[in-house]
Formats: sequence, C-alpha cells, structure tokens
Amino acid sequence: MTASGEVPVEVTSGFAREWVEFTDPSNPEHVIRADLTWLLSSWTCVFGTAACQGTVAGRPDDGCCSHGAFLSDDDDRARLDAAVIELTDDDWQLRGEWLGPGGYFEDDELDDGEPSLRTRRVLGACVFLNRPGFAGSTGCALHRMALRTGRPPLEVKPDVCWQLPIRQTEDWVTLPDESQILQTTVGEYDRRGWGPGGADLHWWCTSSPDAHVGPEPVWVSCRAELTKLLGAEVFAALAALCRRRAGLGLIAVHPATTAATTAATAELGGRKDD
Repeated sequence: MTASGEVPVEVTSGFAREWVEFTDPSNPEHVIRADLTWLLSSWTCVFGTAACQGTVAGRPDDGCCSHGAFLSDDDDRARLDAAVIELTDDDWQLRGEWLGPGGYFEDDELDDGEPSLRTRRVLGACVFLNRPGFAGSTGCALHRMALRTGRPPLEVKPDVCWQLPIRQTEDWVTLPDESQILQTTVGEYDRRGWGPGGADLHWWCTSSPDAHVGPEPVWVSCRAELTKLLGAEVFAALAALCRRRAGLGLIAVHPATTAATTAATAELGGRKDD
C-alpha cells in the first residue's frame, strides 16, 4: 500500500504489444525481435521518489533491492569483486560493518533449484543498499561509486541490476527447412518475467502508470543498457526502427503510458479550471 493507504495501481499483464523483427546487419543468421510497445513507452526509474512503492510491502525505500541480486556467472562475480575494492566509506553505508563471515555474498538457489550466489541481505535488503539518513545518499552504493568515478553504472553493478527492467532472451529457432537462426528477443521484464513469484511482488514499476512519466522513451533513456546487450550496430538498427515507428504512431501503446498520460492531462485540466 502507498503512504496514503491506497493500493498501488497497475495495468494487468497480457495486453496486446507491437513487435518488430529485423536481421542483425552483420549476421544474416541472427534475428532480433523487439517489443516496440515497451521500447516506445514512457517508463522511467522512480527509485527515491514518492512514486516508488518497493517490491516488498512496507519497504518503499528499498525499491527493487529488497531481495538482493543473483549473480549470473563468474564474470559477473569478478566485476562485482573489482567494484567493491573501489567503494569508500562515503559510497557504502554498510562497508565492513555487516558483512559477516560470508562477505557480501550468500548461497541461494534459482527457481529451478540450481545453486547460485546472491548479494547478502542485511536488515531486510541488499547489503549494497544505502538506507535513508546516510550522508552519502540513499540508494545503491555501487551506482553512487560509478557516478563518482565517471563511469556508466552498468560497468560496476551485477547483471540483473543494470539490465532490469529490460528482458533479453536468446533461442535457436528451427525453420521449416530445418535450418536454424539465433533469435534474440528484447522487451519488458514484467511480473511474468519472474515466473510464479512475480505475482507475489508488492508492486512492480513497469506496469504502474506512476512510473510511466519519463521525458524520453525507453529506447533512448536505456540506450547504454541496450547497446551493451545488443551491440552498437544492432542497437543503431533498432534505434532507426524506433524513430520511424514513433513518427508513424504506435498501434499498441503501453496501457501504463496511456494511463499516465490521461492522468497528467486531467490534472493539467484541473489546474486550468482553478
């Protein structure tokens, strides 16, 4: 619930989306499938504002950091280990104080039972989360360090942290002539992306009109992340398609963006009436 006691509003999953497919300019056997409804939406991260309700009830200041971050592979861990060395007391509120014998990791397992490392949870949230009242500012210590050192946060944060809420999957698809192509799908990491557990999240920002208030579409505001995921050449092709579709007008607009636009228009109309 929100601070006012109201249940956060979200649009339901399963709405119609507008997709585009195109071939990797440098690889004819690689096809990219992109969700234009998501990429042209006005979603933006609202962490640290009153709009963010957090994924766990009663903990809005955590944002999506309550559960810690599962590490994807050895490279992910190596990047995090290197970043931790650069953290200072001004960056990291819990530096050295709450790590315990296991350091900043804890053993866990994925939904399929596969063992995995997760960033340690301390006092109900990720050990790297600076809590309200910290002089170095609330939020991710790794993110703060990246900004301090002039780097994109994706260079120092775990994969899951910098990729969310973009979802990328890759599959080999067998065509009718039994040849295969690699299909990369990029779109929204909605509640369903988390599997059955997604329904248990207190609030999820991509389906909330309160988070669809960005001044730029997702493909622009998340260009660094999309470029990292897809490569510069593929992203350039995707950007060209997004610009063209925006000029023509989407058929299937994200309903959370529509709701946010409607609310903003009504509020503006109310102010004019006053």
